[in-house]
Order: sequence, then C-alpha cells, then structure tokens
Amino acid sequence: MSDNQPSDPSPPEPAGEDEVGLKPELIASVAEALAAGEVAVVEKLIQSLHYADTADLLEGLGPGDRHAFVEIIRDRFDPEVLPELDETVRDEVAEQLGTEVLAGAIARLDSDDALYLIEGLEEGKRRQVLQKIPAALRKQLEEGLAFPERSAGRLMQRDFVAVPTFWTVGDTIDYMRESADLPEDFYDLFVVDAKHRPIGTVALNRLLRTKRPLKIGEIIEADMKTVPVTMDQEDVAFLFKQHDLVSAPVVDHFGRLVGTVTVDDVVDVIEEEAEEDLMRLGGVSESDIHTPAMDTARGRIRWLLVTLINTVIASTVILQFTVAIDRIVALAVLMPIVAAMGGNAGMQVVTVTVRALATRALTPANAARVVVKELSVGALNGVVFAAIIGSGAGFWFDDAKLGGVLAASMVFNMVWAGFAGIAIPLAIDRFDLDPAVSAGPFLTTTTDVLGFFSFLGLATWLLL
Repeated sequence: MSDNQPSDPSPPEPAGEDEVGLKPELIASVAEALAAGEVAVVEKLIQSLHYADTADLLEGLGPGDRHAFVEIIRDRFDPEVLPELDETVRDEVAEQLGTEVLAGAIARLDSDDALYLIEGLEEGKRRQVLQKIPAALRKQLEEGLAFPERSAGRLMQRDFVAVPTFWTVGDTIDYMRESADLPEDFYDLFVVDAKHRPIGTVALNRLLRTKRPLKIGEIIEADMKTVPVTMDQEDVAFLFKQHDLVSAPVVDHFGRLVGTVTVDDVVDVIEEEAEEDLMRLGGVSESDIHTPAMDTARGRIRWLLVTLINTVIASTVILQFTVAIDRIVALAVLMPIVAAMGGNAGMQVVTVTVRALATRALTPANAARVVVKELSVGALNGVVFAAIIGSGAGFWFDDAKLGGVLAASMVFNMVWAGFAGIAIPLAIDRFDLDPAVSAGPFLTTTTDVLGFFSFLGLATWLLL
C-alpha cells in the first residue's frame, strides 16, 4: 500500500449486546493508521465516536501516537473530551493544544466542567488560560476556585433556571423558549422568593403536563433538599443517594441560590471516591497506568517503606524464638501460614469496613453490633481453617501437638484479624483521618506480629 493510497477500512462496528465501551480492535487500527501516516483513514475510523470513546482512544494510544492523533483533530477538537481524560493524559493533551485552544475549549464547556479543568491546571498555566477566557466566565471560575476543594461549590453548575411563584406555567414555558442562556441539560426548575432563595422545585415533566394559566406556586414541590456551597462532595453524593435526587439547588451562606448539582456530576463523584478508596488501600493512584515509570516508582516507594518496617518488626519477633526454631525446624515451615491467613482475612474486613464508612452504612449506632459480627466470623473461619491446617500439619510432621499449636494460633489470629479489621478503620476515622490510607499497614503489622508471636510462643511453651 503506497503513501498516496490510504487503505479504506470499514467504519467501526457497533458494540454487541454484551459489549460496551471502545473496542480494542479500533485502538489497534487507529494506531496502525497513525504509524503509516494515513490521516484520512484515522478520520474515517473516528468519525462516529462519542467524546467519551475519543477520550478512551487517547488513553489507549502510546505517547507518540497520541501526539499525532491530537494534531489531526486539533481544528475540531471536542472540548467534552477533556473532562473524560485521565489527569496525566489530560495534562499532556492540554500542553500540546496550547493556551489559546485550551482556553477556547474550556469556554465552550458547562461551568462545572470548565471549573473541573481549570482547578486541575498547574498554577502558572491556570493564570494564562484564565486571561484568555471571556470576562464573565472568568469571574465565575475565579469565584468557584475560592470554594474549598471537593466541595459543592467546585462541583456545581452555575447555569440553572429560576422562576418566581407568581409566574404562570405559560409564562415559564415562553421564557424558556425565548431565553438564550438556559443550561444545555436540566431536570428541575427552581422556584425562588424575592431574595433569590429557593423555596421549592418544579419538575420539567410536571410543568409540561400542567395547563398554561396555572401559577407556578400552585404546582411547586416544597419538600426540597438544598446543598450548602461548602458541603463536601461525598456528603452531596450521600444526599442524592438517600433521597433519590436528580438535581439539587446549591445555596450560599445567605441561603441564596447560586448553582445546581445534577445526578451526572454525582455519578462521577461516587466513582471517583470509590476508586480513590480502593487505590489508597493498595498505596497507588488511578493515574499510575499513564504516568512515567520514574514518577510511578517514586509514588509507591513510601508504601514499600511501610511494608519494610512491618517486616522488620515481624522479623524482630521471630528473632526472639530462634532457639525454638532451631530445635523444631517445622516451625519455620508453618509460621508463615498463620500470618498470611490472618493478614488476608483482616484485609477482607478492612476493605468492607472502609467502603461501609464511605457510604455511611457503618455508623457509631451499629458499630458495636458489626464488631461482634466480625469477631464471630473470624472465630468461625478460624475454627474451619484450624481443623484443616492443624490436622494436615499433624499428619505431615507426625506430631499431633504441633498440629494443635498451629490450630490454636490460627483461631487466635483469625479472631484478631476480624476485630482489628473493623476496629482499626473505626479508630482512624474517629480522628478524622482517612482509613483507606493507613488501615492496611496497621492491620498487616498486627496480624504478622501477633501471628508469629502466638504460634512461636505456644510452641515454645508446649513443645519444648
């Protein structure tokens, strides 16, 4: 195939019933066309892509292909792609687009997405971009940046529809038809008083089903949940979940309507918070997969250091029983089993506990009951595995006492793992710290140390 005669690939096939997202074959085809310099082929392959799929494609390409792809779509770059990108890839694409194009893209986004992008920029780059944005939007963004990070003020959309109670349904519909400043997507109208404080909502479907002469005040839904502008985004997500909200008004400290949070934003928050908790349990970040190797290694070192300290502590405990290990070599073979089973059982409990704290399923009101339950689970699992491994070790080494020591230590460590797996996250959360970050290392240290100590201690006492 010559450079002047690009291939004529078929357009991407639609996903099947069980298939969602971007097909790997499409990423491979685009990469192949980029490598061959076939711009027309690339354009044909991506012509029907949704902006979220375009973001996935950018993330799936290597750095060189990504750079070439951005140059191809530069003149018609869809700004909706930017909020969908991983942070590391977004920074790379933003740098390549340049200040002018980036500012133009941000100016075309909804106010919440625009703020999300601006707050993620490095300080110097942020100032440059803000200078290129129209004054009205720049003022909105600067006001948004003044709110605390991860608050409703950062999450909210500034565009909304607010109407007074004395308007009729007809007045409201005519206003929405004639206004050029309506948000692109909205689900509720907010009804406000003379001081611009929300007093209720009217769902769009109810508005369209009501006759024109009726006043808005007669169809208002007064049972409304307002969101303070400083509320943490996790609390906002919890509010939406508890009350099945589609949108909610955001109010300032005077109670005045300043924005709205919609369910699509909350879905992003829920996913972000869940991923963050999961990644923190492993001591990594979501962007690890896209960041350079050196940066990734630097970010993981501190957690590996914690692990090193844990193992040193456990080794110090083992050192105290060298005489017993010298005399009964089987102890060295069996003791990792106790620690490993306790550690894994404890991490199961930690994972469930951290998630329950995040979703508020675990509260001071039910904490004691859940602790008792996990103690019971630990005891039951401990007995089961003690019977299995204890009898197996006794048969393997032809020593029933050794099997009994291993079984007793297993029960003790599994019960402790169940207790510590919930108690440690609860204690950390009580001090307003993040249990997802530090619960794992604390738990591993205790299960290793107590596992080795109980097994070797019992063996020294009963077998020597």
